[in-house]
Amino acid sequence: MTEAPLTHLGIIMDGNGRWARSRGLRRIEGHRAAERSIHDAVEYCGEAGVKYLTLYAFSTENWKRPKTEVSFIMALLRSFIKRNIDSLHSNRVKVMATGRLDDLPQGPLKELRAAMKRTENNDGLSLILALSYGGRAELADAVVKIARRVVQGDMQPDDIDEGTIASDLYLPDVPDPEMIIRTSGERRLSNFLLWESAYSELYFTEVLWPDFRKEHLQEAFEDFRRRKRRFGNVDPD
Repeated sequence: MTEAPLTHLGIIMDGNGRWARSRGLRRIEGHRAAERSIHDAVEYCGEAGVKYLTLYAFSTENWKRPKTEVSFIMALLRSFIKRNIDSLHSNRVKVMATGRLDDLPQGPLKELRAAMKRTENNDGLSLILALSYGGRAELADAVVKIARRVVQGDMQPDDIDEGTIASDLYLPDVPDPEMIIRTSGERRLSNFLLWESAYSELYFTEVLWPDFRKEHLQEAFEDFRRRKRRFGNVDPD
């Protein structure tokens, strides 16, 4: 059983569309219903002493979805921030974001940046929204930044190591997640935190994201506490 505290949790929020279809509803209703699950995750992680919660809200690949669905998700993001910013701020939650944020429409982006600015000094849970995010895109962007320094003569190719890459990721000061949860029964990372998840414990559940509640998080945390994290080492004698 691990004794290490769970500092950073990542969640791949999957299953909104299937949740809606199973009820004869439009896919967008699944996205709307997911808000309660976000509330539960934020509240539970705050109570459990988790420092960082990263939610995979919109991937770089999600731009390929129907325009009507993408527009709805972007509008929902904006309204979610507007509805919840007062509560998040009063509970000392720090709003952060990761991804190619400049790809977002101006309305949601403006609301997001305002929320980040307002809560930047909060000392509670850091809620990180992964928006227009892809693990491969993050690594590609890091490589571009490093290549520019090499071209400018600020460093040599032989100077590049794992630390160099890690320091050029979107949020280099955020520790790697100890655990990543994926809902809906799918068992893959889908381009989420590819570099950062090298030693993350993966937890998969059949529960669809709109049905995911505090009791499901508690089960995941209990599973995490039972695991032995070796980081390539062996069990001590």
